[in-house]
Amino acid sequence: MKDTVKFINEHTENFNPEIGIVLGSGLGELADEFCKFAISYNEIPGFLSSTVKGHKGKLVFAVINGKKVVMMQGRNHFYEGHSMKDITYPVKVMKALGVKTLILTNAAGAVNESFRPADLMIITDHINFMGSNPLLGSNDDSLGERFPDMTEVYKKNLIKIAEDSAKKAGIDIQKGIYWANSGPSYETPAEISMIRKLGGDAVGMSTVPEAIVANYCGMNVLGISCITNSASSSSGNKLSHEEVIETANIAKVKFKNLILQILENL
Repeated sequence: MKDTVKFINEHTENFNPEIGIVLGSGLGELADEFCKFAISYNEIPGFLSSTVKGHKGKLVFAVINGKKVVMMQGRNHFYEGHSMKDITYPVKVMKALGVKTLILTNAAGAVNESFRPADLMIITDHINFMGSNPLLGSNDDSLGERFPDMTEVYKKNLIKIAEDSAKKAGIDIQKGIYWANSGPSYETPAEISMIRKLGGDAVGMSTVPEAIVANYCGMNVLGISCITNSASSSSGNKLSHEEVIETANIAKVKFKNLILQILENL
């Protein structure tokens, strides 16, 4: 961690960001527009290279609406075969750099039947169905307590700010519970039926490990899903990652405007 933070500070003139944003599939354009410093993951000690299409694999530093921000252009996933500790390491690094508020974004499939592709959903809570937890193993008391409370992972005040920001930007917004599976296969129709019955509104393969670690480290978390597809197709059409990227591209202007408005209101 010391080597990682030292390396980043040397390459960013001790930028000291206050807000972190993890940009999911197809949502990395925001970082390109405001970039002040950028470092590829494969250059940073302790970071993993990004291998998924739609994830550029860069840590980008910027000043947006007067806020000092660090953005992850893409993330690593549990389904790539990495450990939970490895995929959440960047969250701990952001904490060490000074980040107090973390905005997590993702591409997700709609489980709630009222959701449509290109909708944006504020995450109000999550269900971890990934079969693991990033806090397994010995505890680092300097980061957080052994048994962290999970009552309010996604802070109510940030949810209110996101709602108000969407209204100000003229964006219809959804709210719901994010269900996390390990992937990489998409869910079967029977699994989607189960998720719907158990309270999930959208399903994806990321975000929850990062949210758990951020909450554990005492960071304030806001989560936003870009609904890119119906989680299982009743029409028989096959689901694909290309469809996810295409829909995220359709929604990217709306998403960017929402994030800009949120940063202005933080």
